[in-house]
Amino acid sequence: MQQPKLATFFDPATATVTHVVYDQPGGHAAIIDPVLDYDAKSGRTSSRSARQLLDFLHGQQLTLQWILETHAHADHLSAAAWLQQQAGGQIGIGSGIAQVQKIFQSVFNLGDDFATDGSQFDHLFADNEVFYIGKLQAKALFVPGHTPADMAYQIGDAVFVGDTLFMPDVGSARCDFPGGDAAMLYHSVRKLLSLPDSTRLFMCHDYPAKERPIAWESSVAEQKQHNIHLHAGIREADFVALRQARDATLEMPLLILPAIQVNIRAGRFPEAESNGVRYLKIPLDML
Repeated sequence: MQQPKLATFFDPATATVTHVVYDQPGGHAAIIDPVLDYDAKSGRTSSRSARQLLDFLHGQQLTLQWILETHAHADHLSAAAWLQQQAGGQIGIGSGIAQVQKIFQSVFNLGDDFATDGSQFDHLFADNEVFYIGKLQAKALFVPGHTPADMAYQIGDAVFVGDTLFMPDVGSARCDFPGGDAAMLYHSVRKLLSLPDSTRLFMCHDYPAKERPIAWESSVAEQKQHNIHLHAGIREADFVALRQARDATLEMPLLILPAIQVNIRAGRFPEAESNGVRYLKIPLDML
């Protein structure tokens, strides 16, 4: 099986890691979890981070085949729609996005005009669905827990795990968002860690202690041995208790309210109102 080539971009403002996976120079690529820059104080957006991805595609003469979301992120706005406008490709996410859309249709009172069937996306992946990035074979893996819709993407000997695992010294993703479930996350991670020990695992975020640099790659073996939350041998009940206790201490992500509204629309903004301006909602005393 052909192994993927990889370029990685880190956004320090949101601690998000975006991966560009491709088969060969001049071939085909997928971008996983791209970031649209957003200034919370002014409400201004920017494509600065996404343009770095576009420049890489152009430099390697790559055709963008897929823009893959691991889930509807709460910590950054997706640049999927902007990238598609610039470079084409299909926007894909797990089929569970429909459940997430139903939850947040109510939270944001989006009304019956907002579709909750995932149709804003070009493709909805089923668990274990096989697809291709040029010559690369890939598989979508359903890994719920952080949200009901999380997917990981296995491409050759690499798995892009989204918000399931973090680097071993950071642990695991939170499970207290609407529809999240720590027990589900436990079983999702067990699924990932049942892969061969040499499997490379690529993170979606890193929140390191000051004494180490940013990192985004580990292995199944390293996670089983060293993950502070989900190492081999931890029991489900112990993990659930640990995860719930930690989640109770966490603040909501800074960008959750704008991010979710954009990301359940596949990175698109709501339609402009009569004055030509697009608006996002802030539900008071809801979350």
